[in-house]
Amino acid sequence: MTTTTNNIVGQYSGRLVSEPNKPVVNYTLWTVQVLLALLFLFSGGTKLIVPIAAMTKQMPILLPGWFLRFIGVAEVLGAMGLILPGLVRIRVGLTPLAACGLVVIMIGATTYTLLGGLGASALMPFTVGLLLTLVAYGR
Repeated sequence: MTTTTNNIVGQYSGRLVSEPNKPVVNYTLWTVQVLLALLFLFSGGTKLIVPIAAMTKQMPILLPGWFLRFIGVAEVLGAMGLILPGLVRIRVGLTPLAACGLVVIMIGATTYTLLGGLGASALMPFTVGLLLTLVAYGR
């Protein structure tokens, strides 16, 4: 009889603590994921569409054109990886992997911005990296 009582209390207390917060966290993560996916679709798409000469003209430190295209492809694929696995519910473990890959890109972007002499501008990629870390941890 005590075993049954302990199981009921354990299940009840588990539901009481975890269930009310789960939808809020889930909606928050989905909102952050969609906004980050839109950001990376725009950023990566721009790197794929704009001519390399136009991109390198405004860069403080020149990067090879093939590297810019590679980053663009990685950003577009990462954006799709943030949304599609959860949307179709197939291989949902790929979402944290996509977020981690984009965190690596954001570490590079923050470092590049700091080395380029644009100190205050490094706050944007750093913040995006923190949000991606939140998504990776939450999923």
